[in-house]
Amino acid sequence: MFRFTKAPTYLLLSALLSSSLPATASDANRLPEMGTTAASTLTIDKELEYGDAYMRILSASQPVINDPLLSDYVQSLGHKLVASADDVRTPFHFFLIQNPEINAFAFFGGYVAIHSGLFLHAKTESELASVMAHEIAHVTQRHLARKMEADAKKTPLSTAALIGSLLLTIAAPEAGIAAIHATTAANIQGHINFTRSNEKEADRIGIKTLAKAGFDAHAMPRFFGRLADQYRYTSKLPAMLLTHPLPESRVTDSRMRARNYPTVILPPSERYLLARSRIVARNANFSEASSLNWLNRELKKAAPNRRKELNYGKALVYLDNGKYKQAHQLLDPLLASEPNNLFFIDAATDLDLYQKQYDRAISRLTTALKGNPNSNVLRLNLANVYLESGKYQQSIQILNRYTYDHPKDTNGWTLLAKNYAKLGNRSGELAALGELLALRAQWDKAINNYTQAAQIAKLGSMDQARYDARIDQLRFERQRFKALQK
Repeated sequence: MFRFTKAPTYLLLSALLSSSLPATASDANRLPEMGTTAASTLTIDKELEYGDAYMRILSASQPVINDPLLSDYVQSLGHKLVASADDVRTPFHFFLIQNPEINAFAFFGGYVAIHSGLFLHAKTESELASVMAHEIAHVTQRHLARKMEADAKKTPLSTAALIGSLLLTIAAPEAGIAAIHATTAANIQGHINFTRSNEKEADRIGIKTLAKAGFDAHAMPRFFGRLADQYRYTSKLPAMLLTHPLPESRVTDSRMRARNYPTVILPPSERYLLARSRIVARNANFSEASSLNWLNRELKKAAPNRRKELNYGKALVYLDNGKYKQAHQLLDPLLASEPNNLFFIDAATDLDLYQKQYDRAISRLTTALKGNPNSNVLRLNLANVYLESGKYQQSIQILNRYTYDHPKDTNGWTLLAKNYAKLGNRSGELAALGELLALRAQWDKAINNYTQAAQIAKLGSMDQARYDARIDQLRFERQRFKALQK
């Protein structure tokens, strides 16, 4: 699959800073008292606005991984958990950030971010799911909004400072995050019990969600325990242990809670292992030698029936470094054994593109789409192959529908802009690039792009009318976004 790179920066939206209080087996499943559920401080609608604003800022400033295969995997896993969660009030959106640190965080509007480094430390899908279930619980229990409400009852000035920090983050991300940290630090003693209870709730409710979704509830204490042991004597803690401290009491608590559920022995998840290998090959910032060393070490320990996922990772490394013969030797038997596996189809398509075997790639993808017509991975791959082979109109036809269905996916707009550029359709290119700018909260630039597109388009044409209508929409969105800063 085509890949887009983005320079990282140091904006970080952390999960709630906290530690944990001991729990007993008797209270392991008791749900928290929700009270007013923070409605008097921040409505659900306002949370959704903040979440959308944060996501646009994040897209402009963090190396978000827009790999369709990996996005499809984390969305599928996340929504499997959400389907078993209680108190779901918002839609959920799961995404990956290319960062070697072990971390995950949630923010307003049901957005849950997972660092790619987490895949290198979670040994099973249940362990990865346990971290995601914990973050889902932070959202469903509205911990940030409830903290703001608790502040309001004690001191309105403290709440005003926190809200001001959140608004400042939207206006100037780096300054805003620093202000939140300062506000939290200044009031940390007064809120310590409340934030501890947040982590306690997130662990307890996360384990319940994990079990209801069919995962091993014991994966959470197992993962926690391994992290605590690994970093017990180090002075430099990973990001996850800074934002989610793991004192011995919290590890003990999670073990006690997990005992309320039976141990579930699950077969290794092929999709998780394939996603993990893909991250090692393409999103771990490893050199070719380092990626191969990592995969070869795992191969020595792997059971015979689990080696194909690691060979898939090696094939990607060879493919991306121009070693097509070695890539073929590994990919051909994989595709023969599982001809409908999207990971293998995607890699084989990449290999065809590198070798300019366009007809073979088109044949493979159109055949696969007959059996899986709604696959985003296959649709984007086929659009990309049409683009690379000079069949721009066919590519545009797919992408017009795709961007309508998925207007917040940068992949569709990026490919659409490239197609229009190849055709010399400047107005179409400007409009597609305008959508990318809007997704990064660069409203003025987005409006300017559409204004230029409308000026270029034929007078009175449907395109010109569409561009003018979009300008009005973007102005409204800009106004709403700026209202959050006031």
